[in-house]
Amino acid sequence: MNVEFENDIKLVSKKKPTFPVNDLLKSYLEKYNRAIKISVQYEDLLRFQGCVTVFDKNDVDTLWVRCYYADHERIHIDSDLKRVYDILYSDGNGENLDYLTVDGVDFCTFGNTKPFRIKIRNILNDGFTYFYIKKADASRIYGLELEHLLSPHRINFLVCKETLVEEHIAGIPGDEFIANYMEACEEQELTQIAKEFVKFNERCQIRLLGDMRAYNYVIIPTHDFDRVSYAIRPIDFDQQCYEGRLNTYRPQFFKENVKMVLNVADKLRDASIEQYKREERSLIAKRLTTSQKRFKALIKCMRADNITTPEKLKTLKKELYEFSGDMIFKRARNMGGVLQTALEFIQRNYAHMKH
Repeated sequence: MNVEFENDIKLVSKKKPTFPVNDLLKSYLEKYNRAIKISVQYEDLLRFQGCVTVFDKNDVDTLWVRCYYADHERIHIDSDLKRVYDILYSDGNGENLDYLTVDGVDFCTFGNTKPFRIKIRNILNDGFTYFYIKKADASRIYGLELEHLLSPHRINFLVCKETLVEEHIAGIPGDEFIANYMEACEEQELTQIAKEFVKFNERCQIRLLGDMRAYNYVIIPTHDFDRVSYAIRPIDFDQQCYEGRLNTYRPQFFKENVKMVLNVADKLRDASIEQYKREERSLIAKRLTTSQKRFKALIKCMRADNITTPEKLKTLKKELYEFSGDMIFKRARNMGGVLQTALEFIQRNYAHMKH
């Protein structure tokens, strides 16, 4: 893995537009139980009367603010949010609503999506869970669904009209892990983290998920009986198939990930890096096989959609052709076609390896 970095301004657009959910994607979401009917929308939560800054345990501004609503609106908002939680995490029958309370509605002032983070607490045991309400964006929905189909992880989300409801992905933010936890890791743990970063880098590149700077993914430690293992999961899916530069889809090229890349260079030989890349490509090919019907339906939606600009599409097709030598990239008419070509390229190579 080359230790090279590019200026983030060159890689990532300063402002990505929100793309509407078209009728074909709406039908897909209904077919696969991603569409719901709820009485609270993203726009409703914007009617807060005041807010206060949310600080972390070290009194650092988190860029979130805690929102307050008029009493007559708060009653309905709390009731609606608890029902959304029940649908997202349970069967939606409402039997447990009396044991739930809304502990906080936070609004993020940073980034493109400006999400609301909802904290739901169970009053019986004080356990709490988060979920997010965001403005529905077609490219983000494609990113979430591709994460569900092609990654080792499953993700739960729902769409209602112009509103996206998304589960919380628990883990240590990548920038926080790099700054505060990485140096304390043992040699074996650092090697395992290096392996996971290589596989994560390959997975993002193949499925064209961009802008994986350190604060856009989490590190998830899992304690085994004789060690701690780590997984890396993206938490931001806004840059699915949007940017034109290929390196945007390769986390190794962001300067925020420099310590991760240096760790890979230190812990892994080139042969091991190539082995882990092949492993990830093979796993993605297998996941494509097992979810072929659903994936084809999703790609059909993407091929009928517009989630980037003509300039970015032209640039990405050119760079992917130069990277792979596959002429089919040049014939793609949209980002759905580009992604389909990339994944079919992986499948062909996997089939060739088997024989």
